[in-house]
Amino acid sequence: MNDEQLLHFKKKLKDMSEDLLSEANKTISEMTDGSGNYPDPTDRASAESDRNFELRIRDRERKLLAKVKEALDRIENDEYGVCDGCGDDIGSARLEARPVTTLCIACKTKQENYEKAKAS
Repeated sequence: MNDEQLLHFKKKLKDMSEDLLSEANKTISEMTDGSGNYPDPTDRASAESDRNFELRIRDRERKLLAKVKEALDRIENDEYGVCDGCGDDIGSARLEARPVTTLCIACKTKQENYEKAKAS
């Protein structure tokens, strides 16, 4: 991978990181604003359900943020874009779609097929 491509993916990953952190901060401020006092039990239940859903989304984003940081570390260590499974280059189209990936299409397909067979 050339320097221009690495800079592109580094910027893309940093933008993802900033977006994820921004959403987390927005959620924190919304949940601590103190306007969650609902006298109606149905409204309270609905608000609680919405809150739980929001927290599940933020937990998934927290995990994604860790992957983004790992990908940025791989860029710094000249390991970005190399498949952990076979050592071949990961295609730029795959990295464009999923910049945090560590597996090429062939290895990811193999992994998914193994997991599917194991679950059966």
